[in-house]
Amino acid sequence: GNIFTQQPSYFSDLDETLPTVLQVFNNILHKCGLQCEGACAEPQKLEEKVSVTAGNMPLQELKDIVLYLCDTCTTLWAFLDVFPLACQTFQKHEFCYRLASFYELAIPELESAIKKRHYEDNSVFADLWRRISHSRKKMIEVFHILINQVCLQPILE
Repeated sequence: GNIFTQQPSYFSDLDETLPTVLQVFNNILHKCGLQCEGACAEPQKLEEKVSVTAGNMPLQELKDIVLYLCDTCTTLWAFLDVFPLACQTFQKHEFCYRLASFYELAIPELESAIKKRHYEDNSVFADLWRRISHSRKKMIEVFHILINQVCLQPILE
């Protein structure tokens, strides 16, 4: 068995951790000057006029965001891949909806910013493109695991 079956209280730990995971997506949107819609929207401070976008931020910041996103997506995927039972807990936080909203807002914006930028060194472009593509792939795989566990498995059982 795994650690969750031996220690059921880890499910409540996971439950308490998920808002932090979702906050990662909000932080990335915020850094790119994007607003989250619907359920994940947070009130915006009036004096916050967002002028930084993925397209005009410093290259190092874009690199950091793409790395952060890549790490987050890969970790989420690896976790759900080895422990699909966690999907129910993820879904309690409307994770599919939040992930889809984030994907729609952030991915086109980041891809466009990566493509349009001028690079001194083309290997930097290649690396960023590889990482954003990997992130996108892992987000889709996470979504598939969630849909499979939460929607399809119960029908098949």
